Amino acid sequence: MDKIQKLLRKISKRDREKLLELVERLLGGDKQGLNIKKVINSEFYRLRSGRFRIIFHKEDKNIIIDSIRLRNEKTYK
Repeated sequence: MDKIQKLLRKISKRDREKLLELVERLLGGDKQGLNIKKVINSEFYRLRSGRFRIIFHKEDKNIIIDSIRLRNEKTYK
C-alpha cells in the first residue's frame, strides 16, 4: 500500500478534505497564498500547511508529489 493512501485513511475527514484541496491547488497551478519554499541543496520544494508537509519537485512543467507527511518531532531530523 502506498504511504500517501495510508496517511489519507489515517487522518480525519476534515483534514483529508483540506489536504486534497491543497494538492488540487498545487497541481492546478494556483499557488497564490500557499507556503512553498525550496529545500536547501536539492531540487525539491515543500508546501507547508498546518501539520501537513507536501514534498514535491518539478519535471519540465509538471509537478510530481514525492511525499505527504504529518509534522512531528522527527520530521526535520
